[in-house]
Amino acid sequence: MTQRQTSAPRGRWRGDLPVAEIAQLAGVSQPTVSKVLNGRTGVGETTRRRVESLLREHGYRRPVRTLGAAGIEVLMSGMLGAIAIEVVRGVEDVAAAQDLTVCLTDIGRRTAVGRPWIEPLLLRRPVGVIAAFAGFTSEHLQLLEANQIPVVTLDPMGDLHPTPSVGSNNWSGALAATRHLLALGHRRIAVITGPVRDLAARARLDGFRAGLDAADVPFDEDLRRSGVFTFEDGRDLGLELLRHPDPPTAVVCGDDLQALGVYEAARISGLRIPDDLSVVGFDDIDHCAWAGPPMTTVRQPFAEMGAAAAELVLDLAAGDRPAQTRVELGAALIVRGSTAPPPAAG
Repeated sequence: MTQRQTSAPRGRWRGDLPVAEIAQLAGVSQPTVSKVLNGRTGVGETTRRRVESLLREHGYRRPVRTLGAAGIEVLMSGMLGAIAIEVVRGVEDVAAAQDLTVCLTDIGRRTAVGRPWIEPLLLRRPVGVIAAFAGFTSEHLQLLEANQIPVVTLDPMGDLHPTPSVGSNNWSGALAATRHLLALGHRRIAVITGPVRDLAARARLDGFRAGLDAADVPFDEDLRRSGVFTFEDGRDLGLELLRHPDPPTAVVCGDDLQALGVYEAARISGLRIPDDLSVVGFDDIDHCAWAGPPMTTVRQPFAEMGAAAAELVLDLAAGDRPAQTRVELGAALIVRGSTAPPPAAG
């Protein structure tokens, strides 16, 4: 891999108006404008946005610097440990080849204890930011872009188009899981999805429905539940499904934590997996292989996703525009012991 270079060394801020006039237009003091320019704390969010808008309008941009001056910032928000480790490992593999460091920030934890995260990040002036499954918004994106910090997202929850993003093929993964259950003979197949606004969750639901449609199996809205990606939601929603007058013989879950919750719902209901109920997860976290029985799930290549995001953000930092703004890696069905043919009608 060749060393990437940016186009110019660090320099001074430049714009078509002096800072004093920017301050007058914004109705703030010059020190306030200086704080915004340099990413310092102590400025209200509304004021910061107003000043940043004027700075962009009048040509102020953070000077580009050599990539060796900083590292890659990875943003997460309460991500499961095993997944976070794999993502960061992939980022580190690429960063190390460029003599760059990797900084990890859990914005969910910082926000929960009232600690800011965007201002310290701007002060660190990273080469680029990878927003990995975080609560990343268009406002955050605009702030980073105003400071010429490139951003790549990993499976963003909301629509940040045209921000470059990396993910796995959620649709095809869910399709493969559904086809697997259909091939075993299941027809009463329930689905537990993630949050409705989550693009990945929606893609998995679409893949599930496509599998049913291809087999001419009607989609039963009574066998659909939506929640969040937690063990507790999987357990509670699983219990609802299993108490249905005509319960499912199989459940496809939005992630592995939900699927582990369905395991618990089956135990509470006196059902055996896979004899009485088949369960499929999504992600392939370590717990899947340790469950009893080991869980059939869809594996996402988290390390490869992290590496692809790092490559993309470094290309952006070097001034290269990507040929495509969305990179999708393959998701693979891993068949283990939690799926079997449905119980014979008695």
